[in-house]
Parts: sequence; structure tokens; C-alpha cells
Amino acid sequence: MAAQTVDEYIAAFPDDVADRLRRVRAAIVAEVPEPEEKVRYGIAAVMLGGRYALHFAGWKQHIGIYPVPTLPEPLESEVAPYRSGADSVTFRHRDELPVELIGRIAAAIVAQRAAADG
Repeated sequence: MAAQTVDEYIAAFPDDVADRLRRVRAAIVAEVPEPEEKVRYGIAAVMLGGRYALHFAGWKQHIGIYPVPTLPEPLESEVAPYRSGADSVTFRHRDELPVELIGRIAAAIVAQRAAADG
């Protein structure tokens, strides 16, 4: 049965991956005003103002965050090594998790979405 909550989604992973997912979740939620968490498209999501979502997902080899648009410099240059597609950022399980960078990505996306909503 598919996870109905973000807690259920995370709990379905092995302990080491679940711990990484909890750290990603905390970094994102800390930067989103009034965060609302949901499972969308079968993966975890934090809603941004009810209209947009920043999704995060656990996979066999990595954790992905989506969608991550092009970000302002110098942040984009820091994110570039983790890009795996136009709007995807991935963090391999074998590498240290850059929690602080994930928080800055979330903060930048929140700022971009707020500016777009003007």
C-alpha cells in the first residue's frame, strides 16, 4: 500500500536512508513558511504557499529534490555538481549529505516563488 503521509513514506526506507530523508525534510521545512507536507506522485512534498511543491524522494543510490529551477549565482554554481537534469538535484548515498546547501536551495526557491507571485 502506498504511503499516505510523509512519515509513512520515510519509514518505508532502510534506517540509513530514512535518516538522510529526515535530514533533507528538516532542511526544507525549516525554510518554508507554514509548510504543509503531503505525498504527491508517490513521493514526499512540502507545499510552498499551497500552490507549488518541492518534492524529495529516496532512491536506491540517491535522494532527489525536484523541481529545482536555475538558482541565482553563486548558489547555482554550488548546486551544479548535484544537477542530474534540468530541474533535478540528486545527492548520492555514498556522499556526505550537504544539509546546509539543501536549506539554502529551499530558501532560494521560496524566494523565487514569492517574487513570481509578486
